[in-house]
Amino acid sequence: MRLSVTLAYGLALSVAVSEVTSTFGILPRDLAKKSLASEIWSDIENAATCAACEAVLLLLKGVADLGDSAFVATLTEICDLSGAEDSDVCAGAIALEGPIIAHDLRGMSIGSKTSELFCITFMGLCSYPAVASYSVPFPSPKPSTSRPAPSGQTPIQIVQYSDIHVDPFYVTGSSTNCTKPICCRDYSTSDDPGNNNSPAGPNGDHNCDAPLSLELSMYAAIEQLAPNAAFSIFTGDIVDHAVWNTTQAQNTLDINDAYGHMSGLKLVYGTVGNHEANPTNAFQPAAIGSNSQWVYNLLSSIWTQWIVANASAEEQSFGGYSTKYPSGNLRIISINTNLYYVQNYWLYESTMETDPSGQLAWLVNELQAAETAGERVYIIGHMPMGLSDAFHDGSNYFDQIVNRYSATIAAMFFGHTHDDQFEISYSSYSAQSFSTASAISYIVPSMTPTSGHPAFRIYTVDPVTFAVLDATTYFADMTNPAYQTTGPVWTKYYSAKEAYGPSVMPPLTSANAELSPAFWHNVTTAFETSPSAFSEYIAHKSRGWNVASCTGTCQTQEICQMRAARAENNCVVPTPGINFKKRAAVGQDRTQKRDECGVSVTREVLGRMVGRKQLLEVLEKRARETN
Repeated sequence: MRLSVTLAYGLALSVAVSEVTSTFGILPRDLAKKSLASEIWSDIENAATCAACEAVLLLLKGVADLGDSAFVATLTEICDLSGAEDSDVCAGAIALEGPIIAHDLRGMSIGSKTSELFCITFMGLCSYPAVASYSVPFPSPKPSTSRPAPSGQTPIQIVQYSDIHVDPFYVTGSSTNCTKPICCRDYSTSDDPGNNNSPAGPNGDHNCDAPLSLELSMYAAIEQLAPNAAFSIFTGDIVDHAVWNTTQAQNTLDINDAYGHMSGLKLVYGTVGNHEANPTNAFQPAAIGSNSQWVYNLLSSIWTQWIVANASAEEQSFGGYSTKYPSGNLRIISINTNLYYVQNYWLYESTMETDPSGQLAWLVNELQAAETAGERVYIIGHMPMGLSDAFHDGSNYFDQIVNRYSATIAAMFFGHTHDDQFEISYSSYSAQSFSTASAISYIVPSMTPTSGHPAFRIYTVDPVTFAVLDATTYFADMTNPAYQTTGPVWTKYYSAKEAYGPSVMPPLTSANAELSPAFWHNVTTAFETSPSAFSEYIAHKSRGWNVASCTGTCQTQEICQMRAARAENNCVVPTPGINFKKRAAVGQDRTQKRDECGVSVTREVLGRMVGRKQLLEVLEKRARETN
């Protein structure tokens, strides 16, 4: 039974008596006499973190029930007080994100699985709940076939690039040392060219998103280094990181411009990144609404120049498609991974969907048809499905599909992290070995230089089986004196087969041998025993930029992530108070890792709030004073 509990100063909070007494140990009539901020802080100090989060939710729900305007105003005030971001960033980002989060809170039951997931994502509190048991239905049982052996025929090349994040407002000479999430814009007089001590070069800076010149230089390098490439894969994220002032109109311009610049590449298979939406990350599942329809329609109109017309229905309904490569027995299936992304706040429904927009059922049908036709398949998407960025449930169900069709899936390709990485799928995560490794996800580093030197990748591929034989990363070294003068110089950084092939047992060096899932598992085994091999991998992640030492727990976590294409196995443990530091607070040390692809200001604010009692007190005060 739910009661209307009246707090002092007229705030009505709808809570269950059982929830309040079991979670906070106080009766509803006592709420007016106690400080919830003190109760929350006590729980945090005593490591009762989930109880603390549910107390925060009680206050947040109360403000959300008063309407979007009150919720946005309260969170904006707390953002300003926290110093999380500059005031214009606070106001702009929370105005965009706040109404979605308020919608979530109004429908949320405290103590539910949804509220636990909310607590993990926003505040690093609570433990991950168990995956809801669900067996994905398949039209037929898994056949006994295995991955085909490479044909030995002359290989072809394909290209992958991702996370270009082109900033149309990049200003050469503006300050690279600002207090915003991205710099190299003329935000104020002190940032203007000629008025600062750290002027941006014409071709980009690590503290900024990419200027147009960098983007165009990459396409030119691809055409020069892989002139005969069969096709290119673009794994999403076009729009810059100025998430506090995005608009549908500007995103549309940015998307059209980027794909227009790609037109020199003869065949491009694209995916939808989380930054293509407005607000950033916000993709409504079909059961909730159609606020993402504009971006699906836009991408469909662009992609049809490269894909067959019969894929358009899926493009326009959830942003994925399935199409046949015209020059080989290969099917490209592009999925919208934003439907499983923890920072897509439309997903936090009172009862969370098992299959948002029906994409998983559609994927099964496409893979079944490919298997029946004897086709190989590449799955492409933006977010790798084993990250902590992916909901465990959605990742688990996707992984079931991958394992069912592992003989058909030649490889999977993702971006999003901005790092050079890979993830292995296993038929048994409790018995991970080369013999249970079932699929491989290639994660390409970004073009935008915020996490390292700009990069793209060229794969050497078997023309019959479409097995990946090698993966060579190319980069533009920003320390090269020519970078800012004559322009970025794109050169080979490393070959996966050359770097890792000699370290596995037995060594894999033949040009015609596949970089199979088993090979990649053996690479992770080599990383466990060879400090030099593992250190080389860590350097590759950022393309040699600001490489930090990674030993002990860091090494264990990295290897765990490589072996976790299923998110529940990635060894990530929520950390209370997700404090992404304000850039100004970092001072001159610009190496601190930020959330490169999400950049949710509201998440940042709530993470700071649970680490500072004063901010909790402000939330409680506003909840009690607001009518």
